[in-house]
Amino acid sequence: MVIIVETGADEQTIQRLIDRVGALGYTPHPIRGVEKTVIAVIGEKTQEKIDILETMPGVERIVPILQKYKLVGREVKSETTAIRMTSGMEIGGEEVQMVAGPCAVESYEQFLNIARYVKQAGGHMLRGGIFKPRTSPHDFQGLGEEGIPIAQQVKADVGLPFVTEVVDVRDIEHLHDVADIYQVGARNMQNFALLTELGKVDRPVMLKRGMSATVDDLLQAAEYVVVEGNSDVILCERGIRTFETMTRNTLDISAVVALKRMSHLPVFVDPSHGTGRDWMVPALCKAAVAAGADGLMVETHWHPQEAMVDGAQSLTPVDFATLMSELPAFCSAAGRTL
Repeated sequence: MVIIVETGADEQTIQRLIDRVGALGYTPHPIRGVEKTVIAVIGEKTQEKIDILETMPGVERIVPILQKYKLVGREVKSETTAIRMTSGMEIGGEEVQMVAGPCAVESYEQFLNIARYVKQAGGHMLRGGIFKPRTSPHDFQGLGEEGIPIAQQVKADVGLPFVTEVVDVRDIEHLHDVADIYQVGARNMQNFALLTELGKVDRPVMLKRGMSATVDDLLQAAEYVVVEGNSDVILCERGIRTFETMTRNTLDISAVVALKRMSHLPVFVDPSHGTGRDWMVPALCKAAVAAGADGLMVETHWHPQEAMVDGAQSLTPVDFATLMSELPAFCSAAGRTL
């Protein structure tokens, strides 16, 4: 259930409510919004204590939550969560954020060249896989720990925040000094041990939708992170597996609309993995903005034909620059900026 706190209640009143929830054996999660403060109450048989809590000073009303996800839904917070990065960037605000870079960090020269043109074209964040989960064990699995100093140096050279994937719980510590956002890939969306540990970190988590996951599955996976205390979670639609063979996956633009309605968490779209086709990426970036996406994740490469991973879906420097020049008009039409 959710306790809606009366407008104007002071901190002492709010703290008494939080303490009372804890004394009843439940876990309180205070969520301070722009207009309202609410306290999400997590635990078994919470409905039995509604009468007790409703009589306390500062309580406007109590709302039962019927969904299996309690903390990431709009019921606990009506406005979209704005994630503020240490660089000053805001995710989930008026500005649509662009994350771009190669699927995998291959070398210092490769990553630096890509990072430079991403920044020059107006990209906001840099992406690049250091640890790569692959379908086949014979495919390139990323540079591993060897790639960490490369990413650190390139990040320092270009000055862009860095998004990279965690494959294993041990990766969290390995990547702590280089990752500004931890990315959980589609294959790990329901790796609950990993999600639980990421709920204890001090930076945002980008959670990609699994290839066969429903929207509800994605939201419940996000709950694993938020319930541990880390509310800075970004949901990412990256395509689902269907019968269609024209594309690598089927990008579900309708999921953006659904997620924005059902959850207060920011929503990104990755049309590169969503289609596997570079020529589809620009049009679907624009469609994602129209649907309400808060950010985009696009794969780029200096020489896509030489990429060790996902070259077919990577934009060239020229194509990426063209996309970035076209997107502002679409963002403006959607009431956003780029």
